[in-house]
Amino acid sequence: MMSLRAVDAGLFNCRYCGLLSRSPAVLPARHEMRCPRCQARIYARIPGSVARTWAFLLAAYALYLPANLLPFMRTTTLFGVYHDTVMSGIVYLWTSGSWLVAAVVFVASIVVPLAKMIALTVLLLSVHWRSRRYVIQRARLYRVLEGIGRWSMLDIYVAALLVALVQWPALTVQVEAGAVAFGAVVVLTMAATLSFDPRLIWDARRDRLRRVAVDGALAPGR
Repeated sequence: MMSLRAVDAGLFNCRYCGLLSRSPAVLPARHEMRCPRCQARIYARIPGSVARTWAFLLAAYALYLPANLLPFMRTTTLFGVYHDTVMSGIVYLWTSGSWLVAAVVFVASIVVPLAKMIALTVLLLSVHWRSRRYVIQRARLYRVLEGIGRWSMLDIYVAALLVALVQWPALTVQVEAGAVAFGAVVVLTMAATLSFDPRLIWDARRDRLRRVAVDGALAPGR
């Protein structure tokens, strides 16, 4: 026996305020449903979710290497000008004895953005192939992606604080192209996560159960 979905009962959930609304029995052509509380658009499935997510994700992949290879920060002192990348900053922290800080920056700057992009790629491919395997695990993976997105901004926060606080005549800190690329990667991965509709994960499994139920009803002797 199949469980009844909210969309089958004419119920739609607002992504922004969470209000559950019931659609009219008959909708005019090209009718646009809006949430009664926040007036946001309500859809059974987000239009163009997969295409937009792929666009944001591919742009993030393209900027990932520049974000980590280009100079992230320029420090000017009495002894000269120094250009640091994300990796050189991590190496400096590690060799200077700040192992915990280096590990945190490495995870937040290198591991988390790459892991998010790989996880989104897996989710998109599973939806494209209409995979019915590991549905619950993939749904949990998407919730994890939503939760960890904000921690990818750690390096941007540090750079912004340094630029704001360290502006002495003998020592200045300026953000360079690597920081811009890194910030773009973070924003693009967050946009890709938000544009992905997790309800698509369940559609293939629902369609399979529906076909099994129909085949069982039409089987001889029924």
